[in-house]
Amino acid sequence: MLKSDLINILVVKRGVTQKQAEATIENIFESMKTALCKGENIEIRGLGAFHVKHYEGYQGRNPKTGEVIPVKPKRGILFRTGKELRDRVNRPEDDQGGGSGTGSGTPPAASGT
Repeated sequence: MLKSDLINILVVKRGVTQKQAEATIENIFESMKTALCKGENIEIRGLGAFHVKHYEGYQGRNPKTGEVIPVKPKRGILFRTGKELRDRVNRPEDDQGGGSGTGSGTPPAASGT
């Protein structure tokens, strides 16, 4: 799915103009970028969460020459899917139409005696 697909979905489902839909999507993405650049995490219920991970600097090595190269500290972005999305993606093909998707149907084991 592309950003243009999201814009088209907004136009069709919400009846907004193309320019309004583009501005809305741009505002959402820009807000997300700004928050991540500040080191903030983003959580979207039902979808997942974006986390900023800090990596320490270390001494790397050039594999060809063996020369020691300092690697600077950096930040990366991790995305962890929410349970609802993960369950939907992993649902068998024949069960995509609906159902509760609660698992194997066996009751949980009793804890403690």
